[in-house]
Amino acid sequence: MMGFSWKLFYVFGILFWGFSQRWRTVESNGGSFSCEFRAIYNFGDSNSDTGGISAAMSEILTPNGETFFGHPAGRACDGRLIIDFIAENLKLPYLSAYLDSVGTNFRHGANFATGGSSSRPPGYSPFNLWVQISQFIQFKARTTSLYNQLPLNRRNPLTISNLPRPAEFSQALYTIDIGQNDLAHGFQYTTVKQVLASIPDIIGQLPQAIHTLCNEGARFFWVHNTGPIGCLPVSVLYEISKPWNLDKNGCVRLQNEVAVEFNRQLKDMISVGAKCNK
Repeated sequence: MMGFSWKLFYVFGILFWGFSQRWRTVESNGGSFSCEFRAIYNFGDSNSDTGGISAAMSEILTPNGETFFGHPAGRACDGRLIIDFIAENLKLPYLSAYLDSVGTNFRHGANFATGGSSSRPPGYSPFNLWVQISQFIQFKARTTSLYNQLPLNRRNPLTISNLPRPAEFSQALYTIDIGQNDLAHGFQYTTVKQVLASIPDIIGQLPQAIHTLCNEGARFFWVHNTGPIGCLPVSVLYEISKPWNLDKNGCVRLQNEVAVEFNRQLKDMISVGAKCNK
């Protein structure tokens, strides 16, 4: 079995700079980077879902949201998600879920992530990665058409305040956080050996998705790896009666080893295979 290393569990972002002739300037200031993205478009599962599955299926109830928002906020956690902190640090509003029809604002991006989504189609969720990509393509086409149809004298802040600017799709940050559910489903219904064998197909969807987004004008990407899935309460619950399967931290050892291998292959594939044509 592969060696286990927690070093691979940091959340890595791979920013593909200079995919076109429109290179953005990233300036270093005392070790920090200045990234002035105009919007964020996110794709993924419950790790970054800000209200999609809650709007599409059933409302996410308390105690979710209680420690920050003070009420359920469409997130499957009691506070903020990584995508929320990314938005904060880029000085952008929290992302509205694409599937939410009430109180949404897409001026600075949209969130296509939905809880339970998988990387591979068809999956066990109706909103796998490729459905989300299709939703984005339709979103971009429809909002651009609507924006361009507005007479110049009606282009005031009140009229277009909720619409993205067509020119800013190529200046946005595109974030992808998906694949954990593919692994979880495999752990539940197949063997560890079969899960390992499925990794190339799971991560193989991402370069294809990035190429598709590139064709829509995207140039800047942040791709998350997966976390220590063997430490999730639901994972430990099924193995609690088998202490020999748990590591010193009480996590499911084999599942975390698979996650490390997943991240290794993901990093290699994204570094080599995910590039936009100029």
